[in-house]
Amino acid sequence: MRKIGKQEIEDIAVGAALLGTGGGGDPYIGKLMALQAIEENGPVTLLDIDEVPEEALVVPSSMMGAPTVMLEKVPSGEEAIEVFSKLEEFLGEEIYATFPIEAGGVNSMLPFALAARRGLPVIDADGMGRAFPELQMVTFYLDGISATPAVIGDEKGNTALLSTIDNVWTERIARASAIQMGGSVMNAMYSMTGKNLKESGIAGILKLEEEIGKTIRLAKDNNVNAIQEVLKTVGGFELFHGKVTDINRKTETGFARGTASFEGIGDYKNETLQLRFQNEHLLAQTDKRLLCVTPDLIAVLDAETGLPITTEGIRYGSRCIVIGIPCHEKWRTEKGIETVGPKYFGYDVDYTPVEELVRKGETE
Repeated sequence: MRKIGKQEIEDIAVGAALLGTGGGGDPYIGKLMALQAIEENGPVTLLDIDEVPEEALVVPSSMMGAPTVMLEKVPSGEEAIEVFSKLEEFLGEEIYATFPIEAGGVNSMLPFALAARRGLPVIDADGMGRAFPELQMVTFYLDGISATPAVIGDEKGNTALLSTIDNVWTERIARASAIQMGGSVMNAMYSMTGKNLKESGIAGILKLEEEIGKTIRLAKDNNVNAIQEVLKTVGGFELFHGKVTDINRKTETGFARGTASFEGIGDYKNETLQLRFQNEHLLAQTDKRLLCVTPDLIAVLDAETGLPITTEGIRYGSRCIVIGIPCHEKWRTEKGIETVGPKYFGYDVDYTPVEELVRKGETE
């Protein structure tokens, strides 16, 4: 147990944007929400997963929708309080603590904003170890934990209580509702016990995000290469160094979808890279070979600062380094690949772990 203040929030926000693989919402907006809440209400208590009582009711706080929408439709924070209150009312029980549902830019920050305002602790765990675009794409789904009862709400005060036959239907109905509510909503879903979270969640994600952010922040002072230090921290690989030559991005069916093209620099000269994304980066390939594919993590970093760049933040002419990171072992199971593998997203490639693709590339 420890207290999380402003500097910790700054570092966690950077690490969350990197592990969010381009998605999970704008980290800057989420950071401002968390900082304001902490400034007004004081630091937030962060619990290790082992400190949570077995029978305690715990609920992740998150948003869903297209990240591009949030640039114009900034949440106030009242939405999260409203949906949590509605869920407590339905369940007839007070929520003990909250936690991030994913390691995403805004979705790692929202629990701190909510916790500071409601006096709740935050648990150092999540349900992905990265970010994914759909509600059923969590380790809780792999382990049979229901997303519903769920409450979603918008900034106008509209709320909806969902009870669905399975988590895929939760995604379908909540996504359709989110579109009608302006493209993004706040969620209170996947209520569970502390025991459930210990068995199914991914522990230590906020500590890892903080370590990544701190590494990038201190790199210049320590006269070290930020990206190389980050790769050591996450066990990742450099995939490509290039300049953005084209970005095709559009918001449809509640997602930010598109492709980004890069022209190689240095060791990658005369090569081109294409990234495909649906909120998050899902596939990276050159004209010759596959470099990395979901569920492994693909992140785009500023070549000079090492800071992560979200899918809505990619700009023509930016010089970037693309890295790949092995996903959590739960995603490499048969059900994990079925749920978030390349075939689910319509890519006609088989999943191959990023470390194997890197070794294959080194021998060619």
